[in-house]
Amino acid sequence: MKKFNKIAALVLSLAMVGSLAACGGTATQPSKAPEASAPAASAPAASTPVEPAGDYKVAMITDYGDITDQSFNQTTYEACKAFCGDSIPFSYYKPAGDSTAERVAMVDKAIADGFNVIVMPGYAFGETITQTADVYPDVTFIALDVGEGDLGGYTLPANVYCAVYQEELCGYMAGYAAVKLGYDHLGFLGGMAVPAVVRYGYGFVQGADAAAADTGASVTVEYAYGNQFFGDADITAAMDNWYQTLGVQAVFACGGGIYTSAAEAAAKVDGGKVIGVDVDQAGIIDGGYGAGMTITSAMKGLAPTVEHMLGEVVDGKFSEYGGKIDTLGLVSGDDPTVNYVQIPMETTQWGDGFSQDDYKALVKDMFDGKITVSNDISAMPSVSITVNDLGNIK
Repeated sequence: MKKFNKIAALVLSLAMVGSLAACGGTATQPSKAPEASAPAASAPAASTPVEPAGDYKVAMITDYGDITDQSFNQTTYEACKAFCGDSIPFSYYKPAGDSTAERVAMVDKAIADGFNVIVMPGYAFGETITQTADVYPDVTFIALDVGEGDLGGYTLPANVYCAVYQEELCGYMAGYAAVKLGYDHLGFLGGMAVPAVVRYGYGFVQGADAAAADTGASVTVEYAYGNQFFGDADITAAMDNWYQTLGVQAVFACGGGIYTSAAEAAAKVDGGKVIGVDVDQAGIIDGGYGAGMTITSAMKGLAPTVEHMLGEVVDGKFSEYGGKIDTLGLVSGDDPTVNYVQIPMETTQWGDGFSQDDYKALVKDMFDGKITVSNDISAMPSVSITVNDLGNIK
């Protein structure tokens, strides 16, 4: 695995654990488990923007959300902005609607405006890549969470790099931690049943099952998808039923803004808990819905991926990555904070049942292959705990 040589470990911890408040900046908005391969094996090595090796201009295209979504768009925006600083021109473009045509239109506009490095977060950009990469062979495209299934058989040209993540691993960590900390009636609320969300969910179930086997606890998981990536009254009502009627203690809310429905429902019961996703959501959930609500978050390294890849672009090394889809997961068994999938060291609600040392030992065993987590999303994992698979809420 290739070594990071550009970005500081501080970037990883700040991007994944720190505040998610939106940054200011220039914005262009139209009218309106296999072995993980990785671009790095350790934390980045410098946090200041590097001098470009060529005339680069970086543009980020949002998927169908905004840069204040507390998730993919915001994290990617902040990583791009931090890297570019005052040295490299940077802007973001927000599609007018949620469609491939609108996303392609923003790619076209960014390139017409002179941007030649395009960063795109989310599986929704699969078709965008197939419609633009060959049209603009001199433009560099970096896509997060876009995998083979999203590309529909399209062969990546040399000007495109895609990164996907082993969500099943950090989902496992979150499920394991929750049960070890004493929660025995859990919920998984996914957004849409796209591969990344399913991997999170199935990993969560496997982790809860393993912890139940270790502790002898009788564990139940309510499992459902909202069929959308935002909360609303209908999903909140379903979560009210989980917390108030079924007795669910904690819900892993996995899918953009859908956490709002879980958090709203959790706030109505004494001690209701939520598990965050993608980034450390403790700040936004606890700050908006109740102190101490967030047990932990299942996180993936969006920001360090962006930082590293932009560093490779300006260093003239993108050819080592072009045309590839890398699967990013564990790169260290000794330091969990440098892995591309993890739970936060600072904000996880550690306790006697599951301490930081316990977490480090868990990661070590996963890295060494003593613990294996299936990434098969064809069917719910076969487990000993009770999983009530409820399908789609909407």
